[in-house]
Amino acid sequence: MVGKLYGVGLGPGDPELMTLRAHRLISQAKVVAYPTLAGGDSFARSIAADVIRADAREIVMDVPMSPARAPAQAAYDAGAAEIAAALEAGEDVVCLCEGDPFFYGSFMYLFARLSGRYEVEVVPGVTSITTCAARAGLPLAARNERLTVLPGPLPEAELRARIEGAESVAIMKVGRHMAKIRGVIDGLGLTSRAVYVERASLPQEVVCPLAEAPGTAPYFSMILLTKGADPWL
Repeated sequence: MVGKLYGVGLGPGDPELMTLRAHRLISQAKVVAYPTLAGGDSFARSIAADVIRADAREIVMDVPMSPARAPAQAAYDAGAAEIAAALEAGEDVVCLCEGDPFFYGSFMYLFARLSGRYEVEVVPGVTSITTCAARAGLPLAARNERLTVLPGPLPEAELRARIEGAESVAIMKVGRHMAKIRGVIDGLGLTSRAVYVERASLPQEVVCPLAEAPGTAPYFSMILLTKGADPWL
């Protein structure tokens, strides 16, 4: 009998923001898979650490931090092959994914490789956007308003054009692109309407007006911007 693959969203980092379904699946899993970045610790595993069984077998996928796509694709190829071997042996596999598996989630790359051959269930998780909005106390969209989600690595000109045409904006993957993004927002005269959130839901969380944000930002940071009322009123 072939096993089943579960892509489980863990939420933004606080273990208490895992869903009950995610908690149950992880606590019962005999095989758990997750990515690490460039040989470092796995943020996904750290979220679920207290839930993973002591006797669970762990499949670790080391994904290089590189602008080139080929190294990461090779890592997902290798991870998919190891997961496939476990499924063929009749074992269910729970794959851990930060946030939501299908919203900038790493699990989508495994889904593309394995869903055509095996039964796959995707368990949604709390997204970083909704978490950041909640922690900042900033409603993002109401009635017919539109929310635009932008990745920080976009070219400066494209960021400017998309922000100009938006009502509310969530800029993800800020990291090393902080200076560029701040410059664009300041140039549009929108700095007073922007909020910076770093490591939402974690003990190291930072929430402040963009004007007061640090000069450098980690990967897990976001800028929220609304053109409605001042976000701090």
